[in-house]
Amino acid sequence: MLKKLGAAGIVGLLVIVGGIGLLAWVDPLIAAGIGLVVAGLGLVLYGLVTNVLASFGMGGMV
Repeated sequence: MLKKLGAAGIVGLLVIVGGIGLLAWVDPLIAAGIGLVVAGLGLVLYGLVTNVLASFGMGGMV
């Protein structure tokens, strides 16, 4: 999976995890909520990409 992300994707993932970690150090409840929001956005983006690729006839590529 990390090979598919590329360098920018890995850095972005580290920034997200670091930001949530810093927030968890200050207030764990808010960090949990933001973590759920980030996970939800990831699932929505995955669904959008899957549907767009399927509409172009490339559904098996995801």
